[in-house]
Amino acid sequence: MDGFLQKLKRLDAYPKVNEDFYKRTLSGGVVTLVATVVMLLLFISETKSYFYSATETKLVVDTSRGERLRVNFDITFPSIPCTLLSVDTTDISGEQHQDIRHDIEKKRLDSHGNVIEARKEGIGGAKIERPLQKHGGRLDKDEQYCGTCYGAEESDEQCCNSCEEVREAYKKKGWALTNPDLIDQCTREDFVERVKTQQGEGCNVHGFIDVSKVAGNFHFAPGKGFYESNINVPELSVLEGGFNITHKINKLSFGTVFPGVVNPLDGAQWTQPASDGTYQYFIKVVPTIYTDIRGQKIHSNQFSVTEHFRDGNVHPKPQPGVFFFYDFSPIKVIFTEENKSLLHYLTNLCAIVGGVFTVSGIIDSFIYHGQKALKKKMELGKYR
Repeated sequence: MDGFLQKLKRLDAYPKVNEDFYKRTLSGGVVTLVATVVMLLLFISETKSYFYSATETKLVVDTSRGERLRVNFDITFPSIPCTLLSVDTTDISGEQHQDIRHDIEKKRLDSHGNVIEARKEGIGGAKIERPLQKHGGRLDKDEQYCGTCYGAEESDEQCCNSCEEVREAYKKKGWALTNPDLIDQCTREDFVERVKTQQGEGCNVHGFIDVSKVAGNFHFAPGKGFYESNINVPELSVLEGGFNITHKINKLSFGTVFPGVVNPLDGAQWTQPASDGTYQYFIKVVPTIYTDIRGQKIHSNQFSVTEHFRDGNVHPKPQPGVFFFYDFSPIKVIFTEENKSLLHYLTNLCAIVGGVFTVSGIIDSFIYHGQKALKKKMELGKYR
């Protein structure tokens, strides 16, 4: 048994030195103090890294089909009244939605950006159409206007070209005009009155729209109905000078927000030069799945963007507005939160202690032997 213990003793990789042979130096104390501080800092850093989850990124081909896309936006137009602003969507499948009025709130702003009124009634606002003719069609450009009296005409030649004339025709018949919102003349005059009232105001629009997951666009078009009607409305002559589409994108995102997402257009602002035109954003949407440490998945999107201004001083004149053209990447990004294992954490701690201890020993040895050699040469008189 003693022989076995003696053999085991010879395997000791850590031979002990008698304390009488220890020699402590000032430089060794300094190196030890610095090494201890370094070990402590690295220990704290590694411990923080262990308790905070790391995110693993993986790229896969997007094989999803038939999904919908939610577009969240908050945009301010400081020089366009809410009455003139409309939002439309269209995609390559032919699906179109014009003057969207749901899930959107608009706020009237004064010239200083203060809120005058906020209404959750949709963005569509009033839209001026070509006047409704007596024969049932809409007024052509070179045609004389003769408005319908909605059955209250006293003769075939009678025209009702204003809301008041329709009211008088109804009064003569003994009828009550119970719903003027259905009368074309009244609707048009109400639109003109609102435009004149809101002249010089701005508009903040925020909410969301739901679109198909195919390439398409959504756009904010000021005065769309006036632009498309192509008729002369003296009361709206102020609009003929064009529209100032200066805007600020407070927020724009596709889908649900997830930790770490960066939306490049948040806070973006553009000021229109002297001439009006069309401002276009070309967006590449990247489908994304974020899985947190508890295994809960968030299906969302990231996007990149380029932008371009199309001057309005060309023919044919482009429709003024702010357009967002979006397309989808065939690659899906998957983020997964993961915690480091305890074994990995302990291994790193051992590496920190061993590495710092070894390096500090080498530095201490270098300093000690250097001082010793220098002292010996001084004793021999080589250094004075």
